Amino acid sequence: MKTINWKNAVIAGILGTILFDLLGLLFTGKWWDIPGILGAKTGLGLAYGVIGHYSNGILLSILYAGIAPSLWGPKWARAITFIIGETIALVWLFMLPLLGAGVAGVDMDPMMPVITLLRHLVYAIPLIFLINYDIIPNAKSVKN
Repeated sequence: MKTINWKNAVIAGILGTILFDLLGLLFTGKWWDIPGILGAKTGLGLAYGVIGHYSNGILLSILYAGIAPSLWGPKWARAITFIIGETIALVWLFMLPLLGAGVAGVDMDPMMPVITLLRHLVYAIPLIFLINYDIIPNAKSVKN
């Protein structure tokens, strides 16, 4: 049986989100641009935006840890496949249109699809190195 290493998944989510934010800083010149947007759109402020942004990063990492054994290829290909799928489905086709930026954000900036994909790909780096597929001979003997 395969199980999630919860500690590694949480750490990978936090580190991936930090890398995502660092690359965003390089592209936009703004730190915490996404938390700022989340806080403004909800009216709950930057603190809520940061908590929501990092919680989302952790949740995506946990989701990846759960489905990674079902994906094809080596670890790096699994992480990249997941991140590309997540970026297209959740960012390009859901989040950016919801924010009024159009599909893939092209109404905001023609480079938005490239920028969002690159930011998410850098998020995948900790997933590649920290998410392992622990095999447990007898699931009943596992104690957390």
